Amino acid sequence: MVAVRMSKFISVGFLWVMVLSCSPKPDKEAVDYIDPIIGAITYGKKTKDAHGFGKTFPGAATPFGLVQLSPDTYTGGDNGSGYSYEHPTMEGFSFTHMSGVGWFGDLGNFLVTPTVGELITNRGIPAEPEGGYRSRYTHDTEVTEAGYYAVTMDDYKVRAELTAAPRAGIIRFTYPESDSSRIQIDLSRRVGGTSTEQYVKVENENTISGWMKCPPEGGGWGAGAGKADYVVYFWCQFSKPLEDYGIWSADIPDEGRKMRHIRKEAYQNAVKNAPRFENAKEMQGKHLGFYSNFKTTEGEQVLVRSGISFVSVEGAKENLEHDINHWNFDKVRQQARNLWSDALKNVKVSGGSEDEKTIFYTALYHTMIDPRTFSDVNGKYIGADKQVHQTNDFTYRTIFSGWDVFRSQFPLQTVINPSMVNDEINSLLQMAELSGRAYLPRWEMLNSYSGCMLGNPAVSVIVDAYEKGIRNYDIDKAFEYCKNSVDTFTNEPLGFIPKKVSMTMEYAYSDWCMGKFAESLNKPEIAEEYYNRSEDYKNLWSDEVKWFRARTADGGWTEWKGKTTHGQGCIESNPYQQGWFVPHDIEGLKTLMGGEAAYRDSLISFFEKTPGDFLWNNYYNHPNEPVHHVPFMLNTAGVPYLTQKWTRRICSAAYGTDAYGLCGNEDVGQMSAWYVLAAMGIHPICPGDNIYQITSPVFNKIEVQLDEKYYSGETFTIEAKNNSPENIYIQSMKLNGELLNRFWITHEEIVSGGVLEMEMGPEPKI
Repeated sequence: MVAVRMSKFISVGFLWVMVLSCSPKPDKEAVDYIDPIIGAITYGKKTKDAHGFGKTFPGAATPFGLVQLSPDTYTGGDNGSGYSYEHPTMEGFSFTHMSGVGWFGDLGNFLVTPTVGELITNRGIPAEPEGGYRSRYTHDTEVTEAGYYAVTMDDYKVRAELTAAPRAGIIRFTYPESDSSRIQIDLSRRVGGTSTEQYVKVENENTISGWMKCPPEGGGWGAGAGKADYVVYFWCQFSKPLEDYGIWSADIPDEGRKMRHIRKEAYQNAVKNAPRFENAKEMQGKHLGFYSNFKTTEGEQVLVRSGISFVSVEGAKENLEHDINHWNFDKVRQQARNLWSDALKNVKVSGGSEDEKTIFYTALYHTMIDPRTFSDVNGKYIGADKQVHQTNDFTYRTIFSGWDVFRSQFPLQTVINPSMVNDEINSLLQMAELSGRAYLPRWEMLNSYSGCMLGNPAVSVIVDAYEKGIRNYDIDKAFEYCKNSVDTFTNEPLGFIPKKVSMTMEYAYSDWCMGKFAESLNKPEIAEEYYNRSEDYKNLWSDEVKWFRARTADGGWTEWKGKTTHGQGCIESNPYQQGWFVPHDIEGLKTLMGGEAAYRDSLISFFEKTPGDFLWNNYYNHPNEPVHHVPFMLNTAGVPYLTQKWTRRICSAAYGTDAYGLCGNEDVGQMSAWYVLAAMGIHPICPGDNIYQITSPVFNKIEVQLDEKYYSGETFTIEAKNNSPENIYIQSMKLNGELLNRFWITHEEIVSGGVLEMEMGPEPKI
């Protein structure tokens, strides 16, 4: 059957053409459900708290790739991805981005902007875009797909299309007729500040190369507090020969260059009035930009492609020649799509609505941005000692948002991408060794030990992977660095951290992980020591208030302001939320609370007082990580039907299909990984114990393809019969044909392959 359908409007220059096509309507593939606009907003009209929304980027990337080629709407402020859906103007398109970070962001390097008319060298401000090179745009002209992004720069009437390869990217600009068309590249631009020094060289009539130094003095991660210190190298080529080109160089003082200063008028004016050096072939300076002027006919296409490296110009060149050695934009776009299609094959869902599939596959996509590739195609990478190293047996990776991702993101990847998890553990061990610290990073960004957030999350990730049989790394070093980590960041000698509830609870859990690791390695004395330390959380239990409460160094108690008052020693949470973080000792928690009934009643109350939109609140606060395991604790309270009720409700109300589709920061894959696991019907409470709690799947059937290099089973399937938005309650279960009378399943049972069958119904089966 042939379907006649109308395609999207497409732009040729500034003319819009309606295209009719007559072709068989293809079946929709998993990759077609990916929409990177989901979560791509920082703050907007619906903002209710200081943390904002998803903060993802909508541009082109490949699975765990080094390059993320995406639009940038604003430099400065808490806009870590560089783009926010509610911003009305666009600065250009850069080759590196962070996804969903909740701190002041970084990267956004090598900003490429197509312009027409007079050359303007400063970005300007959104209120007066004509005062800079930024342009107005509308969402009507945006296209967001896996590995592809397009938009029209309205002020210049230029159509921009982006696509990416693992270590390179290519942009296709379609221009109007003009004698003053241009491509300009702001070499100093950086999402959270500026690079502090740049170098550019014209290699030949089609090529420029160079680098951009990005130390903490220029801002970046945490406005400099995150200690990100890196160099971005590029090898960039133009399809239109360089004939009329030049370099601008602004005189910017060394001081006051961090993020909070780059919006000031003096800074803008300095860049706007930067001297221009026509036909300069080489320059090194502190605030450089490059431009190439040319004439264009109506609808003429000009392409820019660039390899990116964090090692060397030669590495950037080799990355480009390996990934994109031609000018066929559509071929690169198809290859990016194919890479995503291949990555998605590990998890296939059926049933559910079209919106639910869009949310699911986009969530799965977001879990495969980081930890990204940091080594070049030749295996070279910059280590934590700032020296060049070579790897032949794993990919060196970066962007480890530890405090967030140990909860859902890495447990998910242990099932669907164990090789990537193995890479990340090798990378973490290299960082511990090459940094000279001999302990693991907590929140790592391009080799920086930022110290952001708390706990020892890398220990959780390593132990969880080891217990699941992911072990292609130096296990003795892993044990040594894990032990050093929990001994460096510890509740000892007091058995708690004074005035710090969150830290005490998190350290108790990582001590349990260390005990588990020692036990598995047949080190019983060490295991006993850390298992004992894992009970330190009990030292914060106050019989007076019947909850966890911060203590002073002399053993006294701090002022109590109630369970739901934020602060009181809790980070990004209140005592009610943080107090549930005893994943390793549920029975001990029950005992403290007065038994199972008290435990159950408090859990039920915790959810019943949660607002229906699941935005930032004082109860079950899904926008932030400390409570992500709590819905599954209802399984351990004897009311598994409430786990089923609440996870289905969270999946429905806290996730959506537009820019507001993430109720809180994506946090480098964590928010999306929670959805993927919950929608599949499984999720851990305690990474490291190899147990997944079972809940109500969103989909009728979930098929997981297992990696034969790590697991003996070929596929694991979850089937939910009679599943629907009304039939959310599990009536009975079978595992491989045998009745299953428990609401948990082990990792070994999953990776051995088989089928978990569920019968669903409209009422709880109590």
